[in-house]
Amino acid sequence: MEAEAVAKDWWLYHGNGEGAARRARLEAGSPPPWRDFGGALDPGYAPPGCAGEAWQRTAGRGEGYVPDEPEKDVVNTALHLRRPLLVTGKPGVGKSTLAYSIAADLNLGPVLHWPITSRTVLRDGLYLYDAVGRLQEAGMEQLRTPGGLPAAGTAAATAAGTAAATATGAAAGAPVEDTPSAPSISRYLRLGPLGTALLPQDRPRVLLVDEIDKSDIDLPGDLLTVFEDGGFLIPELARLAQEDPAVAIGTDDDPDAVVRITQGRVQCRYFPIVVLTSNGERDFPPAFLRRCVRLHLEPPGPDKLARIVRRRLGVDVASGEEYQDLVRAFLDRGEDGDLATDQLLNAIQLRLAGAWSAPADRERFLDTVMQHLTGPTA
Repeated sequence: MEAEAVAKDWWLYHGNGEGAARRARLEAGSPPPWRDFGGALDPGYAPPGCAGEAWQRTAGRGEGYVPDEPEKDVVNTALHLRRPLLVTGKPGVGKSTLAYSIAADLNLGPVLHWPITSRTVLRDGLYLYDAVGRLQEAGMEQLRTPGGLPAAGTAAATAAGTAAATATGAAAGAPVEDTPSAPSISRYLRLGPLGTALLPQDRPRVLLVDEIDKSDIDLPGDLLTVFEDGGFLIPELARLAQEDPAVAIGTDDDPDAVVRITQGRVQCRYFPIVVLTSNGERDFPPAFLRRCVRLHLEPPGPDKLARIVRRRLGVDVASGEEYQDLVRAFLDRGEDGDLATDQLLNAIQLRLAGAWSAPADRERFLDTVMQHLTGPTA
């Protein structure tokens, strides 16, 4: 059985929990001069801590991850350099779970999750602005005036004209300026997962950017400026800065847990721990790769599978021939097409529950729980 790696002095992430002291080292550590951002904290905003349902989901998923020594070396390199971590590998090897493991190990609070599709654009991750909803509410306010219609020349009439003239543009994403009777913009703005991760906070947040290889070709390039600056501008708030320099808006964690944005600028204090996952479906531009620390995860071998089963299910594979048989079957089938580690866990969980225990059912059982994800029989 492969022994777990002895912790190195420079490691912050160990993958075994109990990381309060290591989190303090992370917060007190000196980043490279070009990665020191220094955003000012909002004393009225408290990010979610290590309690509640969201944290339980993060901790429950992260505590089952079993990192190898090379993985720990690369993760800790990204932590010290304050750089995004680009994790590649076949489906099911644990790329996304690694983000939860980092958050759970260092007590960094719930993971912020940004799933990527071919339609995702940068602003989806930074913030959401419901311009159409704001115009509709302005129109409802106008209809509540005596007689149902605003008098000509009044502020309400001006707002009505604005609503009629800009509704089409708002639907297309064009900016909508304030009018004297328009509802406050703060109710229609909310930070996205990337925007929330970039808030100046008392600790770095973990952001999972899931399946970045599924994005439009422009998204990796669009992320470069944000990753380099550690912040971004919200134009809708910047235009109002003279009249209202600090506006409170919701976050991705909780729309009601507002944070004050000054002059329309979000600037991080600690660069977030960004984990980008990729199944290798496309290549990335060199400029993007240069700004990331890269980690490739190989499918686990028998020793690592045994450690994963022990940590996740409390089962010692060596204690029973039926468990060893399932591991051998998993590895054999993995040679013909990709399998995910949780398929092995599902198989062992079923055996623990007494399901599919008849010897004559073995092949049907394996065909049911270990279907290939890729390959000729997928």
